Amino acid sequence: MQAWPLAAGALLLALLWLGPLPVRAEGSFAAHMVMHMGVVALAAPLLAVGLARMLPAAVAKLTPAVAIVASLAEFAAVWAWHAPALHDAARAEASVFVLEQASFLAVGLLVWTSAIGAAGSLRPAARAAGIGALLVTSMHMTLLGGLLLFAPRPLYACAALCAPAATLTPLGDQQLGGAIMLAAGGSAYLAGGLVLLASILRDPAPAQGGSN
Repeated sequence: MQAWPLAAGALLLALLWLGPLPVRAEGSFAAHMVMHMGVVALAAPLLAVGLARMLPAAVAKLTPAVAIVASLAEFAAVWAWHAPALHDAARAEASVFVLEQASFLAVGLLVWTSAIGAAGSLRPAARAAGIGALLVTSMHMTLLGGLLLFAPRPLYACAALCAPAATLTPLGDQQLGGAIMLAAGGSAYLAGGLVLLASILRDPAPAQGGSN
């Protein structure tokens, strides 16, 4: 039973990557965003919880610096892959798409695992770094989602990439993708940070341990 988050995360990745979404993502920015959020906001935290349960000693060794570096790495990966040139390349070339998805999983898993490991630490600095990593990620995903949602024009070469039978305009498709990022990405990381913060406030052990 301890391994069920790992199994659930792996199953979700299989559904995201082996189901119909990759084909849909070639012609839909919103479908592409569903895959992105599914990887970083759903599958990654499930896998991180599973790793923390199966390998608690290894996860607990992650330092505050790892959480900080992880949040910066995710910021760089998310914003870089949503730059028009890289995003259009990921939708047009299978090899670039694989690299994009792999990088999303790597940075997402690193952020969630380091945050969970920090939450189990007795060091206040480690816990603060874990919470900060999740909250900072929530902030920049909210910012990017808002940019995509409220941009007055399409930011990507959707006219050449979208399927001829697409039901949404390029701008409408982009706005839907931005709304998905706001609803899923920003909310998931914010909720994770608040849950970790609440667990610290309920547990006086870290403060006592730090004062000894």
